[in-house]
Amino acid sequence: MITRTLEQVARMAEAELSHDKWKDVQIEGVSIDTRSIQQGQLFIPLPGSNVDGHKFVRQAFEKGARATFWKKGVDGAPEDIPLIFVDDPLIAMQQLARSYRDQTGVRIVGVTGSNGKTSTKDMIAEVLSSTFSVQKTKGNFNSQLGLPLSIFELEKDTEVMVLEMGMSDVGQIEILSKIAKPDIAVITNIGESHLEYLGSREKIADAKFEITTGLKNDGAFIYDGDEPLLQQKISSSTFSFQTISFGETDTSDLFPLSIELKDNGTEFTVNTIPQTPLFLPVLGMHNVKNALASIAVGQFMGINEEKMKRALAKVTLTSMRMEAHQGKNDCLIINDAYNASPTSMKAAVSLVDSLEKYHKKVLVLGDMLELGKAEKEFHQEVGSFISNLTIDYVFTYGRLGQFIASAVKEKSEEIKTRAFDDKQDLKESLLPLLDRDTVVLFKASRGMKLEEIVEDIIG
Repeated sequence: MITRTLEQVARMAEAELSHDKWKDVQIEGVSIDTRSIQQGQLFIPLPGSNVDGHKFVRQAFEKGARATFWKKGVDGAPEDIPLIFVDDPLIAMQQLARSYRDQTGVRIVGVTGSNGKTSTKDMIAEVLSSTFSVQKTKGNFNSQLGLPLSIFELEKDTEVMVLEMGMSDVGQIEILSKIAKPDIAVITNIGESHLEYLGSREKIADAKFEITTGLKNDGAFIYDGDEPLLQQKISSSTFSFQTISFGETDTSDLFPLSIELKDNGTEFTVNTIPQTPLFLPVLGMHNVKNALASIAVGQFMGINEEKMKRALAKVTLTSMRMEAHQGKNDCLIINDAYNASPTSMKAAVSLVDSLEKYHKKVLVLGDMLELGKAEKEFHQEVGSFISNLTIDYVFTYGRLGQFIASAVKEKSEEIKTRAFDDKQDLKESLLPLLDRDTVVLFKASRGMKLEEIVEDIIG
């Protein structure tokens, strides 16, 4: 983790130390939360929705903080503790992270996308770990606050760091890219998430493409070759960095030659290493695409195919992303309830449709959030999509989920469909269906908390 004297911190953050007598004091790590602060850390008081972080400075020192940022102009600056005066605590924090990143010399892989960025981050980190000392973003620490905190956790012996980059508005990915200065930038796809704020997929593509603003000239941009919006950006400009596409067909630089779904994962081959059969212990074509991105990163970094093969075979994804569990009465439970968009929901539903071993296929689907004015139409579109598949039951939960159910009912008499507004009622209706011939998919936006049902039906 970051270990620097206050004199060095002030210089790196382009700030001012309150007194020279503190210049040799050394911090070990950074915290923005007094509830989890550790001995020796630098405390950064950020403005909250209700309370200004400066009010917790004294508490931070009582719990072991060694120094703190203090915004210029804020009254009550204590004189008995080491302060570093800044114009803006967040901007100074980001500047400190940028400087620390430069000093470490670590190679950075930045990952963004509407769907799949966390799973892709996990796969890339696993592939790179076969050859390098690797760290990655913990959980989804991918924001204006989370990414700098991830960088502060860099250890001395780390050679490569895989950083997830999230956003909710235009300009945010650009800030993160300029902090991280990636050697490799990855866009998993362009979906419908954030339509509520950005208004169109074109604007989402623009926002995601900002990841290239900090990309090094001799680096690589690895992107979804199935996405026309990204293809247009590549074809309409000249870049100093290398561009590598991955996708489902041979129009991309990397594409699958074969895919075979198994009970415990997916077997596939890739055109760039056609003689090497690969196994991924997770399900779904969308996860094969995520794996293709990780293979592209590995090849750019010079990792041989046997190491990548062994790495992919032991991939473990962050929780609630296509997790396969044995449920009650030996049914198969697929928990993909961490997040949802129309694109990712269709992908997950298609996976269930393709599982030939199971003769009873059940979908438990909840609201997809942050879709803006067209949210009703997007849910109806998913319902219409489901109506053409070999699905037996559709249970929905939530206000928007009802539009999925109504669209299925309108177009299919064979699929047994019911909309719920109570999780207990849904669970009680689901339990009698569970046996060894049954597969159940749980998919919704995180706010719907469908895992509360999953926890009760895992055997």
